[in-house]
Amino acid sequence: MATKKDIAVGIIIAFSFIIAMGFFGLMLVGAFSTESDFSLSGIGSRIAVVDVVGTIENAEPVVKQLKKWGKSPSIKAIVVHVDSPGGGVAASQEIFDEIKRVREKDGKLVVVSMGALAASGGYYISCAADKIMADPGTLTGSIGVILQFYNAGQLMDKIGIQIEKVKSGELKDVGSFDRKMTDKERQMLSAVIMDTYEQFVEAVSQGRNLEKEKIYPLADGSIFTGRQAERLGLVDTLGGFEDAVRYAAQLAGLTGEPRLVKDVKPKAGLIDLLGSATGQIKEAATGEMGGPRVMYLY
Repeated sequence: MATKKDIAVGIIIAFSFIIAMGFFGLMLVGAFSTESDFSLSGIGSRIAVVDVVGTIENAEPVVKQLKKWGKSPSIKAIVVHVDSPGGGVAASQEIFDEIKRVREKDGKLVVVSMGALAASGGYYISCAADKIMADPGTLTGSIGVILQFYNAGQLMDKIGIQIEKVKSGELKDVGSFDRKMTDKERQMLSAVIMDTYEQFVEAVSQGRNLEKEKIYPLADGSIFTGRQAERLGLVDTLGGFEDAVRYAAQLAGLTGEPRLVKDVKPKAGLIDLLGSATGQIKEAATGEMGGPRVMYLY
């Protein structure tokens, strides 16, 4: 027959087991959930942090975060931390448009905090914010468009490799890496470049409230330090990430130390890494990497 002591020990063991399993469950949820967020600091009103780090190739993760924080009533402001050389034109434009939408439709204040590099597409998306803060040594600007691809025609001739093509029009294989570009192809691509260039200038003009005539002299691909950019009106003020947080809190009318929150990103597993490597190998093997890509890239 069990004594009172045995029953008490059993209850303690069972209770401890339940707590341990609950804690383990919470760890699993935090590790695999993409919708959760965690606190970085503070206990007051919440400010969301969205990172745009590295080459801008896929807008979806950033747009998803902006949508989430835009709909959250507890979020008073969003700090977009940009440390990027830019990237794809369309991806940069998607992020730009979503920042504008979050400001205009959701009524959120957005401050960009520039890191070491916020150039070309990184600067493009920054122009959608209410305010831009850069470090004095940040490299920014590089307003312009670039399109580049490989030409291995001479090498292929030497080793006896030819690519047979059947195409519906003379411009269908523009950017092929097995030959030089024709004058007609260069003319067409130049028109594409200049149109996307004008879109960039228009975005800067709109976001920075500057006339186009003042932007064109700066929009030749030149890069600027944060301090130079401030003097030129390309950014609003100087400071680091913590300064940007305090700046956002001040502009949003928050009192006390703000609580920073950001999305929890699940760690990439072996399957994700293998999938990424397979995609890169496929691109290299099929020549997709050599195709023309219009980029807002420094």
